[in-house]
Amino acid sequence: MPPLTGKLQGSGTMRSQPGHKPESDAKEVPMRLTGPERYNLAFKEGSFTVWKENGEKGFAGIAASRGPKLYIIFNDLERPIYVGVTLQTLNSRLKQGFMAKGEHGYYGYAWRRNSNHVIIDVWKHEDPMPDNPIYDIETVEAEVVFLVRQAYQWPEHQTEIHFHPSYLEHRSAAARIADCYDGFQRPA
Repeated sequence: MPPLTGKLQGSGTMRSQPGHKPESDAKEVPMRLTGPERYNLAFKEGSFTVWKENGEKGFAGIAASRGPKLYIIFNDLERPIYVGVTLQTLNSRLKQGFMAKGEHGYYGYAWRRNSNHVIIDVWKHEDPMPDNPIYDIETVEAEVVFLVRQAYQWPEHQTEIHFHPSYLEHRSAAARIADCYDGFQRPA
């Protein structure tokens, strides 16, 4: 299991938005993220079972809530293999990824074909922009994927990344996430 070395903390209100460019001397306010919540996911033939490390079944907390979330999928070798975002509950998002059969060009999660167990860590963005709540967490998604790339290689099953202009608040949020895993460095 990937080692968690810290918990995220942050507060404030987001100031970035499409078309917004902060002044060079402007102080950016950190994104308020909660998490991670950790879940195990076992699956086969289009169905899955979820449990926490304490044995509690199903998604709860931020994973069961609506709103902007970032999730990282780890394989049994403790390596991040996919980073995603959603506004839905994680259960709803995973069902879409497991049931997809290529309609409209979406074939679902590639990682579901190469394993029968993964670990999922989930964060929630607590103070998103009301007019575009997914924007900032999508930007953090790209930054987290980039940090994984710097430590290893691109996540093995990453099939999509949302690129938006990235500012200090996004890179700082991604760095706080990476710090929970010793910067995605390989386990000793």
